[in-house]
Amino acid sequence: MKTLAARPAPDEYFEYYAKYIERVPESDLTQRLVAQGAETQQLLQHVTDPQGLHRYATGKWSVKDVLGHVIDCERVFAYRALRIGRGDATELPGFDENAYAPMARSDLRAMAALRAELAAVRAATVALLDSFDEEAMLRRGTAGGHGISARALFWIIAGHELHHVALLRERYGLSG
Repeated sequence: MKTLAARPAPDEYFEYYAKYIERVPESDLTQRLVAQGAETQQLLQHVTDPQGLHRYATGKWSVKDVLGHVIDCERVFAYRALRIGRGDATELPGFDENAYAPMARSDLRAMAALRAELAAVRAATVALLDSFDEEAMLRRGTAGGHGISARALFWIIAGHELHHVALLRERYGLSG
């Protein structure tokens, strides 16, 4: 399997991210991201705006908040991959997804708009991934105080989405 598609080694990422990377089956990563994007769109296609406000428990994010979170995280991880893959040695700051979620005000947005944004972000991520050669994928940098490779960031994107889709199915009762 080409390095581009091979699962990143544990020394390519902070151990916290193992829970996401381990969710992703060995496969062509570009195809995986495209297929996953389509599967997530299918899961969300019939969720109405009122259903998008559902929270499985008090104090938990709504379906719309979860979707906004996935969008924001994919953007951050892809940006990190861009910087690292292009050889930028600048240490990249961490981010607090719990602070981002309320600021995104996803509950005020239409589900259709969130789905469209998710599709656009995924298309941009796939285009970025396709622009990387093996050398770019294996470049390493520092993000949030931890060493990481560009390759690991793309695997994290895939695994992070899988994690949240599983929660949408299990805790929010979505099916589709």
